[in-house]
Amino acid sequence: MTEPLAPGSVIGILGGGQLGRMLSVAAARLGFKTAIFEPGGDCPASHVANFHLQAGYDDTAALTRFAESVDVITYEFENIPTSALDVLEKLRPIHPGREALRVSQDRIIEKDFLTGLGLTTAPYRAVNSEDDLRAALDEIGAPAILKTCRFGYDGKGQARLSSAEDATQAWADMQGAPSVLEGFVEFSHEVSVIAARGANGEVACFDPGENVHREGILRTTTVPARLSASQRTDAVLLAGRILNALDYVGVIGVELFVTPQGLIVNEIAPRVHNSGHWTQQGCAVDQFEQHIRAVAGWPLGDGGRYADVVMENLIGDDMDRIPGLARNANVAIHLYGKADVKPGRKMGHVNRVILS
Repeated sequence: MTEPLAPGSVIGILGGGQLGRMLSVAAARLGFKTAIFEPGGDCPASHVANFHLQAGYDDTAALTRFAESVDVITYEFENIPTSALDVLEKLRPIHPGREALRVSQDRIIEKDFLTGLGLTTAPYRAVNSEDDLRAALDEIGAPAILKTCRFGYDGKGQARLSSAEDATQAWADMQGAPSVLEGFVEFSHEVSVIAARGANGEVACFDPGENVHREGILRTTTVPARLSASQRTDAVLLAGRILNALDYVGVIGVELFVTPQGLIVNEIAPRVHNSGHWTQQGCAVDQFEQHIRAVAGWPLGDGGRYADVVMENLIGDDMDRIPGLARNANVAIHLYGKADVKPGRKMGHVNRVILS
């Protein structure tokens, strides 16, 4: 991209979930139109985007029509089939680029990439059979966690092992999928850095947020996180190294474990991230606008934080709390427009601004 996109240009978004919805809202504020490519109907992003092309990722004609209708393409989830990207990339630029997707789509490749940069991860071994799992347990020890290399999210595709006796059941849970065994890390808490890089190499980071998970799902993110000044600097510099190594354009989420020995990288997500939703009430330019700015070739916002915020996901029956939350003067409610309330399903989030 040589020139920044002008208002009125169309940004194509692969995926129609809540992240696509909030990207579309941010794009509209900057005068852009958005087109969503999503196989499912009545998806959250379709409620606010200008266009929704409903087709499968194996539909070459639909992919071609989509690409020809937009000026640039981005995405709200990682697991886009390579064959679809092959079709799209010939017609329009895709940001973030293919390398970021290749790295993040496979946990082994991701960890090899991170350790190759000199960053620290949990100990890990590739597992492709129960024998591999038992050998990996001999090296890493238990407790440990077995994860599928691909397609796992929000605690899915994972099995915890308390001892080697759990190996048979854990491998059965993977259903034969290529997997990775990760050793447990003794950490005090988890933080994440939401960072952005523009096409010109400009990098901007938001303040690290402190995350709390339950049952594998993010429940809250609090800013500021409990970090020393040097840890905060290390977290931001670490994210910048990842962005530059990937020649990245857009927003990325980097999850980190805080340990006495330093920061350990848990995983990266090449997109706007659940733990960055606090930026909607804590910053002049939130993560969604930052991503749109980057993929459109605009200057980045500086990511400065002007308020302390606690972001809380609304999951399943948390929707029953909406009337009470709506009466709270310092709470901003963000609902995703999902029709069916299900246990474990993210229905929205709230940002609670901490008043001094």
